[in-house]
Amino acid sequence: MNLQDALFNWLQISLVAAARPEDGAAVETRDFFEVILREDHGLQSFAYEPEGERYRIDYTADGQIRTQRFDAELADQLLTDINSNPKYNE
Repeated sequence: MNLQDALFNWLQISLVAAARPEDGAAVETRDFFEVILREDHGLQSFAYEPEGERYRIDYTADGQIRTQRFDAELADQLLTDINSNPKYNE
Protein backbone atom coordinates (compact mmCIF):
# COMPACT_ATOMS: atom_id res chain seq x y z
CA MET A 1 0.00 0.00 0.00
CA ASN A 2 1.44 3.36 -0.97
CA LEU A 3 1.73 6.20 1.54
CA GLN A 4 -1.14 8.28 0.11
CA ASP A 5 -3.56 5.33 0.33
CA ALA A 6 -2.39 4.46 3.85
CA LEU A 7 -2.88 8.07 4.99
CA PHE A 8 -6.35 8.25 3.45
CA ASN A 9 -7.43 4.93 4.96
CA TRP A 10 -6.06 6.00 8.35
CA LEU A 11 -7.90 9.33 8.07
CA GLN A 12 -11.23 7.68 7.21
CA ILE A 13 -11.09 5.15 10.04
CA SER A 14 -9.78 7.78 12.48
CA LEU A 15 -12.87 9.88 11.75
CA VAL A 16 -15.06 6.83 12.39
CA ALA A 17 -13.22 5.94 15.62
CA ALA A 18 -13.50 9.54 16.87
CA ALA A 19 -17.23 9.67 16.14
CA ARG A 20 -17.90 6.15 17.47
CA PRO A 21 -15.49 5.56 20.38
CA GLU A 22 -17.50 2.51 21.49
CA ASP A 23 -16.89 0.85 18.10
CA GLY A 24 -14.05 -1.53 18.95
CA ALA A 25 -13.60 -2.62 15.34
CA ALA A 26 -13.05 0.98 14.24
CA VAL A 27 -10.50 1.57 17.01
CA GLU A 28 -8.63 -1.65 16.16
CA THR A 29 -8.62 -0.79 12.45
CA ARG A 30 -7.31 2.71 13.18
CA ASP A 31 -4.54 1.19 15.27
CA PHE A 32 -3.73 -1.23 12.43
CA PHE A 33 -3.29 1.65 9.98
CA GLU A 34 -1.13 3.51 12.50
CA VAL A 35 1.20 0.49 12.57
CA ILE A 36 1.35 0.55 8.75
CA LEU A 37 2.20 4.25 8.77
CA ARG A 38 4.93 3.78 11.37
CA GLU A 39 6.45 0.48 10.29
CA ASP A 40 5.93 0.39 6.51
CA HIS A 41 6.33 4.10 5.81
CA GLY A 42 8.59 5.21 8.67
CA LEU A 43 6.38 8.02 9.92
CA GLN A 44 7.34 9.30 13.34
CA SER A 45 4.17 11.32 13.91
CA PHE A 46 0.94 12.14 12.11
CA ALA A 47 -2.24 14.06 12.90
CA TYR A 48 -5.19 15.46 11.00
CA GLU A 49 -7.07 18.75 11.17
CA PRO A 50 -10.20 19.90 9.33
CA GLU A 51 -9.35 22.66 6.89
CA GLY A 52 -12.53 23.94 5.25
CA GLU A 53 -13.63 21.39 2.68
CA ARG A 54 -10.48 19.34 3.20
CA TYR A 55 -8.61 17.53 5.91
CA ARG A 56 -4.94 18.33 6.34
CA ILE A 57 -2.63 15.60 7.59
CA ASP A 58 0.71 16.76 8.93
CA TYR A 59 3.24 13.99 9.33
CA THR A 60 6.93 13.62 10.06
CA ALA A 61 9.08 11.34 7.92
CA ASP A 62 12.86 11.29 7.83
CA GLY A 63 12.90 14.22 10.24
CA GLN A 64 10.91 16.43 7.85
CA ILE A 65 7.37 17.69 8.41
CA ARG A 66 5.17 17.08 5.38
CA THR A 67 1.54 17.75 4.58
CA GLN A 68 -1.10 15.87 2.63
CA ARG A 69 -4.65 17.11 2.01
CA PHE A 70 -7.78 15.10 1.26
CA ASP A 71 -11.28 16.11 0.22
CA ALA A 72 -13.49 16.15 3.33
CA GLU A 73 -16.54 14.71 1.58
CA LEU A 74 -14.55 11.67 0.42
CA ALA A 75 -12.89 11.25 3.81
CA ASP A 76 -16.23 11.47 5.63
CA GLN A 77 -17.91 8.95 3.32
CA LEU A 78 -17.04 5.86 5.37
CA LEU A 79 -18.59 7.37 8.51
CA THR A 80 -21.65 8.43 6.52
CA ASP A 81 -22.03 4.92 5.12
CA ILE A 82 -21.67 3.30 8.54
CA ASN A 83 -24.12 5.69 10.17
CA SER A 84 -26.72 5.12 7.43
CA ASN A 85 -26.59 1.31 7.82
CA PRO A 86 -28.96 0.11 10.55
CA LYS A 87 -26.82 -3.01 11.04
CA TYR A 88 -24.08 -0.84 12.60
CA ASN A 89 -26.41 1.28 14.72
CA GLU A 90 -28.14 -1.28 16.95
